[in-house]
Amino acid sequence: MAQYHACVWIDHREAKIFTIEATTSEELVVRDHNAPKHIHRKADHVGLGKAKPDEAFFAEVGGDLKQFKAVLIVGPGTARTELAGYLAEHAPTIAKRVWGIEPMDHPTEGEIVAAARKYFHAADRIHA
Repeated sequence: MAQYHACVWIDHREAKIFTIEATTSEELVVRDHNAPKHIHRKADHVGLGKAKPDEAFFAEVGGDLKQFKAVLIVGPGTARTELAGYLAEHAPTIAKRVWGIEPMDHPTEGEIVAAARKYFHAADRIHA
């Protein structure tokens, strides 16, 4: 059965997918098992010192989002926009369901759910 709202908190190591309902929420954690430990940038070294996003990780997260009709992507750094770009290129039907992309550092699960409920409460009026 299709769910309606989902909030994805993502960084380059893991994604937490929350099913957002009026009074309840469920969490699914997807880990990137190929994530680099930590990359240090060195002086006089070619490159930006950043690893490319793991497309298999994004594909797994995208697969878990198929059941939702409205998705909010949040997280620190660039992972949230990289996920949105991946979805736009490889899963356009899911990308059309992304209602928003918001910066969010490292909150607790309760803070993520509360922020998502607040976002969807306002966004439901616009998308109705």
